Amino acid sequence: MRRISVRALMVSGAMIVACENAGDAKASKAPGVAPPAPAVAHRDTVAGFTVPPQCAQGSIPVPRARALAHATTPVTHADSVARATADSMHMSGSAARDTAVAQAAVPPAAPAPKSAKAARADSIARVRAKAHADSMRLIALQTDSAATHRRPGSLLPGCRIVAYYGNPMSKRMGILGEIHPDSMLARLAKQAAAYQAVDPTRPVLPALELIATVAQGAPGKSGLYRARMPDSLIERVMGWAEAHHYLVILDIQTGRSTMATELVPLMKYLARPYVHLALDPEFSIGTKRVPGKVIGRIDASDVNAVSGVLANLVDSLQLPPKVLIVHRFTTPMLSNHEKIKLDPRVQIVIDMDGFGPPRLKYGSYKAYVHDRPVQFAGFKVFYKNDKPMLTPAQVLELDPVPLFVMYQ
Repeated sequence: MRRISVRALMVSGAMIVACENAGDAKASKAPGVAPPAPAVAHRDTVAGFTVPPQCAQGSIPVPRARALAHATTPVTHADSVARATADSMHMSGSAARDTAVAQAAVPPAAPAPKSAKAARADSIARVRAKAHADSMRLIALQTDSAATHRRPGSLLPGCRIVAYYGNPMSKRMGILGEIHPDSMLARLAKQAAAYQAVDPTRPVLPALELIATVAQGAPGKSGLYRARMPDSLIERVMGWAEAHHYLVILDIQTGRSTMATELVPLMKYLARPYVHLALDPEFSIGTKRVPGKVIGRIDASDVNAVSGVLANLVDSLQLPPKVLIVHRFTTPMLSNHEKIKLDPRVQIVIDMDGFGPPRLKYGSYKAYVHDRPVQFAGFKVFYKNDKPMLTPAQVLELDPVPLFVMYQ
């Protein structure tokens, strides 16, 4: 699926780069992450907001129904076989046994002769299905272990996060900065309520995802093709969230910098119990390329390193678990997904970040979330670029069911 790679994040580069100098100057005074504050009692509240206990106690949701668009989306024979095989792995207990007994009682029909092309497609489907099953078994073991030790204050899987994405300094980065803050916050509340209406059993937690480190098309004074947002802007968004009891997610676009470096100025915010983190591999482009010219990538080792920093922060400050979101809309953007380590202190969401018509979004979701599971599922909706845009009911028909839904 093609996505606007730049998404106009560099259009307002001159304005954003101007904010970079102060942030870089402050960060340069600290060679590393500031020492953690003394441990305090466990806290999961802020400005009157308390994490509902159901968030940590709930179970992974089951799709409401098969999305209608799947039935009308052209698929190959191999895709049909692979999908049927994958669906069969979700059956368990008596339902699976009853189905097996019923199938055994029906005399097998004589197989229709297959063409060489159909036989090859079946062979490919079986190989893919086995690889998917092996991955699912591995992730199930890891997820069960993490769930067994689920901590108080965990947001997932018993709750759903509905987030607005963007930056107040640009109307072209996403809905968070596109309209007046009061209108934006009211619209987010209405969008979250729509998901609550579709799934009333699962509390919905609104969130503001702020691009705190913005990739740039020019090197800037740092030479790193990224701009750090000033404290004043971040605090402004924090104030919006606290006033409405919303979560905050800080999004990192590293440019030529590194995640470890860009985490440093954000640690003081991540110390707050309602603040979480997102990684945008699209703009992680190494030391020689330019954001927007190529699609970046990260590896499981990068995710594990960031997760380790968050886990240590949770322990040192006795915080509730952090959510770590990884955006993805191509296969290479995240390599070795099966090597991502799960930890009850950090809840990992893989967010399908592509835009387009439903048939393309369904296909991408299957490829990057369903077929490459890690822990929790996320899905992005574009107000302007998704035509037609999926409704909350359609989003909750996806398999696996998204527990993180973001709007741009």
